[in-house]
Amino acid sequence: MANFIEELYYGNIEPQNVKSKESKAYSREMKILSENEDILLEKLPEEDKKLFLEYVDAWGIVDGESIADSFISGFKLGARFTYDTFAETESSLLKEE
Repeated sequence: MANFIEELYYGNIEPQNVKSKESKAYSREMKILSENEDILLEKLPEEDKKLFLEYVDAWGIVDGESIADSFISGFKLGARFTYDTFAETESSLLKEE
């Protein structure tokens, strides 16, 4: 276990880079996003293209922060499960309410 923690510390384990198989629905929606972005960029005047691309970039940052927060929350929840499983010594049957 210590080796795993050391590898994580030194950046040799990057959970966000784990590849998972994309579903057909995900692939279909990504294709729609990409095609629609191309269509919009062709149709928009130059000043609106800049505004649209700023919007897309800002949304990417917000989405990335949200994903990071979800990862951190999930990691903390997992740590709480582990703590409760291995460190909690009092039986829930013996607790007084």
